[in-house]
Amino acid sequence: MSSNTPSSNQVIQFLLPSVTDLIFVLLLVSLTYGRLGPRLLADADVGWHIRNGENILATHVIPRTNSFSATLAGQTWYSWEWLYDALLGWVHGHLGLNGVVLISALIIAFTMAAVFRMTLRKGGSLPVTIVVFLVCLVASSIHFLARPHIVSWLLAVFWFWALDRYERERSAGMVWFFPSLMMLWVNLHGGFVLGFVLLGFYLIAAVVDLLSRDTVIRSGARERAITIGLVLVGCGVASLINPYSYKLHVHVYEYLTNRFYMQHIDEFRAPNLGGLPAQAFVLLLITAAFGIWMARGKLRTSEWLIVAFSVYSGLWAARNIPIASMLLVMVTVPLISKSDWTLRRFAALARPQLDRLELNLRGHLWPVMVVVATLAICLNGGRVLNKQVIAAHFEPSRFPVRAVSVLAERGSTNPIFSLDSWGGYLIYTRYPEQRVFVDDRHDFYGEPYLRDYLRVLHVEPGWQEILDRWGVNLVVFPAKSKFSGALVRAGWKTMYQDETAAIFVRP
Repeated sequence: MSSNTPSSNQVIQFLLPSVTDLIFVLLLVSLTYGRLGPRLLADADVGWHIRNGENILATHVIPRTNSFSATLAGQTWYSWEWLYDALLGWVHGHLGLNGVVLISALIIAFTMAAVFRMTLRKGGSLPVTIVVFLVCLVASSIHFLARPHIVSWLLAVFWFWALDRYERERSAGMVWFFPSLMMLWVNLHGGFVLGFVLLGFYLIAAVVDLLSRDTVIRSGARERAITIGLVLVGCGVASLINPYSYKLHVHVYEYLTNRFYMQHIDEFRAPNLGGLPAQAFVLLLITAAFGIWMARGKLRTSEWLIVAFSVYSGLWAARNIPIASMLLVMVTVPLISKSDWTLRRFAALARPQLDRLELNLRGHLWPVMVVVATLAICLNGGRVLNKQVIAAHFEPSRFPVRAVSVLAERGSTNPIFSLDSWGGYLIYTRYPEQRVFVDDRHDFYGEPYLRDYLRVLHVEPGWQEILDRWGVNLVVFPAKSKFSGALVRAGWKTMYQDETAAIFVRP
């Protein structure tokens, strides 16, 4: 009977889903089949990413100049996410928007499940980790979008895990893969900068430990400093392997240090504390402070740096909340689980049973089955037995869906002036028949051009002269906006109007 026990345990470990598996499955299902699905396409940015990827696949050329703009065609453009765009273009060509949503849901679900699992492996008790992770999930949902930034989440989480494990266990194996991964990251998303930030934190921590009087702390610090320093140099060299070489680094630096962009682009502004995700992030900050207090401030130097970075970056810009939340969970939940005697008793009750069982369940059968089934459904057009169960689309209440249909029916070829937040959708639906005057590639258009755009948007003196200079003859804009009213008063003709958008043409 005892001889059958090991095999029985293996069967259980293979068939029984872990909490990590359930988190992955629930997120994937919610983001593809459920109500969260349309949320992934709530940002039109993905539209031009898809078309750019399709252009790359069709021409086998990585773009260096812009082809979507009506006024700046041929101007230098840093397509720093070209590799992810190519992936999106390929997926869209085979599975349509359903596939774009699926690949995005897969990355988000895997990243969040990895955060949960890594927190447990660092010493977080299962009950405490579940509670705090749910708060992290709500906070991170602020940027659940089908955009390349989600790849940076995944890579940053792995970066942190590998560096933290190296510092705790002196296992540097995974760290040596960083330069190879950096070659991918630098071509996937501008968030590759975060990889250097994390490496810098752990290098500083190694140097601080090297100067410590405590022989235990000092032991191994020299080796860590040398290793991380070499990896940092290797990543720096690897990051130059991109279509634009060092010019990409200069461009990213100028973009992120431009005060105009930081003050006018919504996702770079401080989070609105009236929103649920921002409130969840504040709750995480309180939880982190509690965890540090419970640990009596006994954090490693690297952990202090990461906590300080997470707090500052999350409060500085809304787009930073997800990765800041993930880092805070992985650092502070183990502190809470191990410190206070009440929580320690609570964790002790769970650890011999739930915690051990959770970490031993490694079959992951259910996530694999759900992924395969969802992929099959997407290959079938999102249908199961002629019933549509996955139908990814841009919401007509958010984007000018019906107005674009009118333009397509009338065979319009005039460039379109519209909101920058609608530009990606217009590129997705009307390119190459029609181009746009502005979209959300703010770094491409530049500050002077965007200042003119804002003057038009807010109907400031000289707005009509800007439209004349740009040669704008067709406008697609929210019907009830200040600018739409100004167009009507200026004599522009309303070609079409619905609750979301109106089409205006010059008289």
